[in-house]
Amino acid sequence: MSWEVVIGLEIHAQLTTKSKIFSGSSIAYGAAPNSQACNVDLGMPGMLPVLNAGVINKSIALGLALNAEIGRKSVFDRKNYMYPDLPKGYQTTQLEFPIVGQGTLEIEIDGEKKVIGVTRAHLEEDAGKSNHGIVPGMSGIDLNRAGTPLLEIVSDPDMSSAKEAVAYAKKMHELVQYLGICDGNMQEGSFRVDSNVSIRKPGEPLGTRTELKNINSFKFIEKAIEFEIERQIELIENGGEVVQETRLYDSENDTTRSMRSKEEANDYRYFPCPDLLPVIITEEDIEAVKATMPELPDAKRVRFVAEFGLSDYDAEVLTGSREMAEFFEAVVAATDGKDAKLCANWMTSGFAAALNKDGLAVNDAPVTAEMLAGMLKRIMDDTISGKIAKQVFEAMWNGEGSADEIIEAKGLKQITDTGAIEALVDEVLANNPSQVEAYKGGQEKMMGYFVGQIMKASGGQANPGQVNKMLKEKLS
Repeated sequence: MSWEVVIGLEIHAQLTTKSKIFSGSSIAYGAAPNSQACNVDLGMPGMLPVLNAGVINKSIALGLALNAEIGRKSVFDRKNYMYPDLPKGYQTTQLEFPIVGQGTLEIEIDGEKKVIGVTRAHLEEDAGKSNHGIVPGMSGIDLNRAGTPLLEIVSDPDMSSAKEAVAYAKKMHELVQYLGICDGNMQEGSFRVDSNVSIRKPGEPLGTRTELKNINSFKFIEKAIEFEIERQIELIENGGEVVQETRLYDSENDTTRSMRSKEEANDYRYFPCPDLLPVIITEEDIEAVKATMPELPDAKRVRFVAEFGLSDYDAEVLTGSREMAEFFEAVVAATDGKDAKLCANWMTSGFAAALNKDGLAVNDAPVTAEMLAGMLKRIMDDTISGKIAKQVFEAMWNGEGSADEIIEAKGLKQITDTGAIEALVDEVLANNPSQVEAYKGGQEKMMGYFVGQIMKASGGQANPGQVNKMLKEKLS
């Protein structure tokens, strides 16, 4: 039986403000439980919320990046439900008048582009957190997170596979980080993804959906959706019915399990918050944000290909994060733009590999853009070869100084003297007469053998280009 999969995502992006959305409490991660919750966050009688103005501009920035409608009148509502980590008994959010309306985001799968609709993005406060098992048989409530500003980004149900859902989530993750409105840390819960999954026969109305809650990695998003698709197909084909509910993904067993029934909007008894006035956004407000917008990832990729002559792949890797892209441009500038491709090759290989090995962010790397550029200049002027550069880079990464200092201290300058190289070539050819005859007899692979012997004899410091040129002249 043929089934059509329908997927929509709800992404909760924690905004990069220093304080909460309606109070001055800190949102710093890792504080002692309940040490960052004031009377406003706890919903104490007589405590009135005051909107953090910083959340408005961050929301407008996302709306502009998505080519979305900006809500000129943005209204806060109360979403009423009882849960231990919701001390007020309601969540302040937005229903009818969100700050960001309909927009779009383009994704790419296997070279094919697809536009995913964004239904809306609305501001809301986060709830606290329930901690289970810290004391055997008991649960604790930590309200540090209560009141943390969130932007909930709701997609249209436009995705038809787990891969498309992951591509959309990754693209949104990249976008909010480029804009600087969210740090994107999934492990700390700064970027959380809920997946709504349903199936139907082609041409039929939408099926009953289930929500997969708070999945904290792209790998698990894909696995959870794939499991849920198979679960729903098997359930229906065996005569059962899908129940609208919220389910949790168990990564250890690669399965989903029921958490609670899924309510409808009217179950929450939404009504406008009487303590908060509507936010009126003017054209001047939007233009002010627009003036501060960074170059977005898609535009940056196109420019890297056109301006620096990079491949689509290199441009994709180098623009994967704003920090990586800015580091690359700093390296190119510091080398006077002489060889952007060489800069890109080192950024996507040696530099990226070192970051991954040590689990570091770009801005925490021990090798700065200026230091990497200094080493690349020495490759460009033939002071060192690409092979020697690997030794130099490792020494720089280990804190042994600049490229010039390391090259001088370790005696790593490349041999470019024609006479010295000719002597090495003559010596190797004289010591390997049978290999010379084999080469002249048509075994061209012997060239690699000769180069290897010469590089070995020079301690890896002979200029490879000169070695190859001289070898060919001597053997022709």
